[in-house]
Amino acid sequence: MTVAEQIAAGKGVVGIELGSTRIKAVLIDEAHNPVATGDHVWENQLVNGIWTYELKDAWAGIQDAYAHLVADVREKYGVELKKLAGLGVSAMMHGYLPFDAEGKQLAGFRTWRNTMTADAAAELSEAFQFNIPQRWSVAHLYQAILNKEEHVPQIAYLTTLAGYIHWQLTGEKVMGVGEASGMFPIDSATGDFDEKMLAIFEEKKNAHFAANGWAPEGAASAWELRAILPKVLSAGEDAGTLTEEGANLLDPTGALEAGVPMAPAEGDAGTGMAATNSTLPRTGNVSAGTSIFSMAVLERPLSKMYPELDMVTTPDGLPVAMVHCNNCTSDLNAWVEMYRGFLVRLLGAEAAAAIPQGKLYETLFHAAMAGDPDCSGVINYNDYSGEPVVGLVEGRPMVVRGPESKYSFENVARSLIYGAIAALASGMRLLTAEHVELDRITGHGGFFKTEGTSEKLLAGALGTPVTVMKTAGEGGPWGMAILAAYRVRREAGESLGDYLKNKVFAGTEGRTVAPDAEDAAGFAAYLAKYQAGLAAEKAACESLPL
Repeated sequence: MTVAEQIAAGKGVVGIELGSTRIKAVLIDEAHNPVATGDHVWENQLVNGIWTYELKDAWAGIQDAYAHLVADVREKYGVELKKLAGLGVSAMMHGYLPFDAEGKQLAGFRTWRNTMTADAAAELSEAFQFNIPQRWSVAHLYQAILNKEEHVPQIAYLTTLAGYIHWQLTGEKVMGVGEASGMFPIDSATGDFDEKMLAIFEEKKNAHFAANGWAPEGAASAWELRAILPKVLSAGEDAGTLTEEGANLLDPTGALEAGVPMAPAEGDAGTGMAATNSTLPRTGNVSAGTSIFSMAVLERPLSKMYPELDMVTTPDGLPVAMVHCNNCTSDLNAWVEMYRGFLVRLLGAEAAAAIPQGKLYETLFHAAMAGDPDCSGVINYNDYSGEPVVGLVEGRPMVVRGPESKYSFENVARSLIYGAIAALASGMRLLTAEHVELDRITGHGGFFKTEGTSEKLLAGALGTPVTVMKTAGEGGPWGMAILAAYRVRREAGESLGDYLKNKVFAGTEGRTVAPDAEDAAGFAAYLAKYQAGLAAEKAACESLPL
């Protein structure tokens, strides 16, 4: 069947991902190729000191992205998108979205970017003997308890952005295990929330409820954590179907038919693993966009708890060590816009506007390759927000250099790329010390679009070969579409790893770059200065309040 015939017959599968700056929808054919896309640009807001998005903006963005997808299908194939074989939704992980028994939102959405739960994260990490990062849902929940926030006793459901969208589309309060592992620790032996840690949380929570007078008469508390969390599902399991109401939410024109089988909602970490064929032990990936994070699928447990490392899971429940950094391309994007402003002054607005945005990024990335291996001492701190991996509660983007530094465009460009991966490399060095071995790391996201640049520098920084596939730019939405395809097309007993290896990535072309000794030595020198200068970054946060 042609692509147009597949779409008309309802054999296409759609993945939707709500990223930090873009909401994107991808349609794949039966060979898992992306055949149409639609997207919508949005941005988080800092409201009363909290990074957030309005849920109404999420729906407006989803509808706009889907409408653009429908238009793309119509333009490319001359058919209307009415029926789907499968559908899945993913979003940036973690955060806090509480609802009452009537489905009313009780507090503004607190995203992964917030670093306001230090007390809760530290107390829970000590109690669990398991690292609870500040951005995890349970850290936000416990901090709300510590802060005695009035809405806490009314919570009937706590979820993430992906879990919320899935709930509204299907009526099901369920979630993929990878996404769930960023809410509360998962026991990989059971593929569900860790029972011992649930019990520890209950004991601590009940004490606070009693002290605050929140417990109903004759009860320890108003709710139990297990009861307000989503049901955990593994990749491929039945996560419900698209309801009539959900179809109208997604496509207000009424053209989309209900009844589409839905995959379990996943986070951007899980979709990144699917999009890079990195769900088996000894594989890893780096997802680089507004944030940057690495995922290393483990063969064995780590020897101890590391505050810099998150223990999460693959979409089918295998243990993963994650290094998550809040900052990656935001500062780099700001520099590109500054350079565009320079071009407007130099060439005039009309001539500058004729230069494609992508050309500016390509020029910067290629210039970086001509910079000194250690950037000649030019150090970039790209921290728009806090960066717990390197101990920053807040962030202030800044560039530091010595008077002897060669302050060239090439060295600044290379420093911008190094700055985007420096915090990640700091965390990954802990895995090296733990003797975690990876056969390959696969990069994906817009950071890797300029061939021969970022993957080469990342390989030198991590000391591991880095592979970038031709599909690297498709990223998470494509990965979610693959997970949705696995939900409806897998054979009995077929694992996710086998499905990806044999049916999605067999014969897939990519480029692999081995670490270069000169790059590795240059980055090591850069990182040493970067880490030594973190005290200056902290001082900037203290002396330059927002």
